[in-house]
Amino acid sequence: MRVALAFLLFAAIAFADNFKLYLKDGSNHLVREYKVADDRVVYYSIERSDFEELPLDLVDLKKTESERKVRGEEEKKNAAFDDAEEKFEREVAREIARVPQDSGVYFVHDGKMNALTVAEVKSITDKRRSILKVMSPIPIVAGKAVLELTGDNAEIAVPYERPNFYFRIDSVQRFSIVRMKPRKAGRQVAIWNADPITKLVAFDMELVDVFRQQLRDNLYKLWPTQPLSPGEYAVVQYVEGDGQIQVWDFRVPLNPAKTQ
Repeated sequence: MRVALAFLLFAAIAFADNFKLYLKDGSNHLVREYKVADDRVVYYSIERSDFEELPLDLVDLKKTESERKVRGEEEKKNAAFDDAEEKFEREVAREIARVPQDSGVYFVHDGKMNALTVAEVKSITDKRRSILKVMSPIPIVAGKAVLELTGDNAEIAVPYERPNFYFRIDSVQRFSIVRMKPRKAGRQVAIWNADPITKLVAFDMELVDVFRQQLRDNLYKLWPTQPLSPGEYAVVQYVEGDGQIQVWDFRVPLNPAKTQ
């Protein structure tokens, strides 16, 4: 099998070196090489596997060399594209290898992989405050509630305007980045709305426009399409309907770096 593959590769390379030697009557010969010798053109014929010659005034050298030049430029472009694609694949492989196997949200800073921590979400209604169980079915009470995090600022600062997050998840859920709103001694993640009839839950939150790239079955890359202004944010994983939500909070400082 290896011998056959090696032969095919050699044949492909050999054919790639062949080109058409055009004649002024519009016909051509497939050749490997040629040279001008006085009033003759000597060439190696691929069809007959031997050197032959033609009168120089019968050969269209201008068209021959023009086509060879175009072909050479195309081959250079293709080679550059292949090199770029191979480089990209190597970079993606390196990215994936750096992400821990544990479920969670990660980002790179100063060459190190850092983890965001899962935040404790509080549900606030007019009647009570309660802590939501992380990504667990929550008893649904019809009406509206504010989901918030304690404290004015996230503990972890992501020093980039357009951070790249790596999100390893156990199950497929909706996920994105939200900008949080300040509240008294807290930060609002979302408004919880439960329909009184169907009991289905919808989340009202300020979603950031993001790109998502699936790197592996359970690994995604997530980053904002536009630079983030300084403020409080969170990566959220949620299920509308049964009201599950999980939050990893972070902040963008006043003077973040322009790129990551």
